[in-house]
Amino acid sequence: MAPRGRHAWTAPVSARWPRPLVAVVDVVNRRGKAVGVRLVRYTGKSRHLIHPKHLVNAPWHDWYVEYLDPADVVLDVGCANGAHSLKAARRVRRVVGMDYDVAQLRVAATEARALGIKNVHLFAWDLARPFPFADRSFDAALFLDVIEHLHPRLEVLGEIRRVLKSSGRLLVSGPNRDTAWRRRLRTAGLFAFSDPDHKVEYTEAEFIAELRAGGFEPAGPVMPVVYDTPWAGVIDALGGVSLRLYARLSRWKRAVALARPQESTGFRVVARVRP
Repeated sequence: MAPRGRHAWTAPVSARWPRPLVAVVDVVNRRGKAVGVRLVRYTGKSRHLIHPKHLVNAPWHDWYVEYLDPADVVLDVGCANGAHSLKAARRVRRVVGMDYDVAQLRVAATEARALGIKNVHLFAWDLARPFPFADRSFDAALFLDVIEHLHPRLEVLGEIRRVLKSSGRLLVSGPNRDTAWRRRLRTAGLFAFSDPDHKVEYTEAEFIAELRAGGFEPAGPVMPVVYDTPWAGVIDALGGVSLRLYARLSRWKRAVALARPQESTGFRVVARVRP
């Protein structure tokens, strides 16, 4: 028999969460992120529209840094506002960031100048097109919370594989569709993806299978992110007001994900090029 705590976690949720309540919580959860991003700027915590998670000491957000070496040349695929590119740049020789969103790239360039970071090179590029790099040009590639936004995923993975050296590392993350909250949304007949722009979300087995189909093999265990709580949007909104409170709640979400990885918002993988 399962322990009482585990049984309570995995028991059917429909009896305790009627559909109208699920719908209301879902609306609050989805709007809270945007509210938090706007409050960060309106309250003077940042000059830019940026998620509060980038403004607190939460080293698990920058999990990829420990897998980079000082001599590395790194490609950040889908770099957006450059948050990961700039973090990586402090560790490695050079970072090349590419993204289709010119406005986000401007934010990245502004931040790089403000921080005096000169080893980041940014340019606009449609990821669905072949990458403008020679074979085996990079030591590592960041592909963080991007794969789920793409349709030609295997083609993009193939391009990343092509431009990585044979010893290269792919540091990749993607969303988990099989948490209790995602299942609760599906049971209620509601849209269950964590972002309306997502083209796909995964079980852990599906995520690993997609990486293998794209020419990569995990080099270690799948790592969790943070707990997929229904109240994540409320926490994000609070972060726009108080970074101290947000940091405490973020540590709680991280602790839950470590204890119950099946409830993590997503998966993080260090992968190697398959021979």
